[in-house]
Amino acid sequence: MGVHPTVEDVAVAAGVSRQTVSNVLNSPAVVRPETRERVEAAIAELGYRPHASARRLRTQKSSMIGIRLDPGTVDGISGSILDRFLHALTEQADAMHLRVLLFTAADPEDEIRQFQRLSEGADVDAFVLTSTFHGDPRTEWLIEHGQSFVTFGRPWGIDDMADPKHLWVDVDGRHGLREATTHLLATGARRIGFLGWPAGSGTGDDRRRGWLETMRDGSGLSDATLETLDVSAEDGVNSGADALRRLEAAAGTIDAVVCASDSLALGALMATGGRIPVIGYDNTPVAASIGFSSVEQPLDEVATGVLELLTGAHGGRMNPGAAITDPRHRLVAPRLVVRDGPPVIAAGH
Repeated sequence: MGVHPTVEDVAVAAGVSRQTVSNVLNSPAVVRPETRERVEAAIAELGYRPHASARRLRTQKSSMIGIRLDPGTVDGISGSILDRFLHALTEQADAMHLRVLLFTAADPEDEIRQFQRLSEGADVDAFVLTSTFHGDPRTEWLIEHGQSFVTFGRPWGIDDMADPKHLWVDVDGRHGLREATTHLLATGARRIGFLGWPAGSGTGDDRRRGWLETMRDGSGLSDATLETLDVSAEDGVNSGADALRRLEAAAGTIDAVVCASDSLALGALMATGGRIPVIGYDNTPVAASIGFSSVEQPLDEVATGVLELLTGAHGGRMNPGAAITDPRHRLVAPRLVVRDGPPVIAAGH
């Protein structure tokens, strides 16, 4: 047997036909459970990994991946992240002879209607979801209807790391904020504020934890003081400026600020006139052009992880009883991009 086992190798090991192996990979529901288990055991034992372009997702119908075109935020700053992700996903999918179909939806319920229309019409073989949240009805619908899908973002509110029904790729925001806060502490800053989103946002809460854990470990400040340094706001530049003013009113002297987004960071810079260090999150073109530090999400790695989960052993779907040892998720570490910061702006200018 060669280094790379083939479908024929799996068929021989399991004592079945090549077509049965193909059915287990692409349409497992049509295979008897005992036969499917035997084939899955052979796949695991041999370490067989089907080639993405050969598998063409689950049924070799259209090789099409559907993803909603998200409008992003009102100010358009944070929305550029999803634009960059879509570009990376489309470019990498094209290299694998797969295509990406973009669609719009007004809300999660409308997106579910689009799922139904596209899957019933055989237009799309699998879906990629973005902007996941607690109790997301989209993932529940896709699981219930046996659709292949991967989410960019964890299925917040459940046992993310071990849930057998969700395949996901995410950026470790907690790690990113730990890096940002650790950097500021190393410069001598101690009273480091955090501008984040209202509680209940899985992504925002994760980033807040990174700041809070690092401050508890290294700032020497009490929990009561840390509470005054933690301010929430809806995402946006104006909201960031208002949040910074509320932060100073509650905590007094501030040495530096870390933020859950570049939108909030830009608002904080406007409110402070650039007199204290501000670190954003997403490393958008705005952060680069103005010159403030920001945490960068490696979106090429995210796109690679999404396509691996869609086209690899899992095929975008989870069978809790399957003998597949491949990880169900990818958690990608972001990196801090440090810049000198914008010039100091005189108050009122």
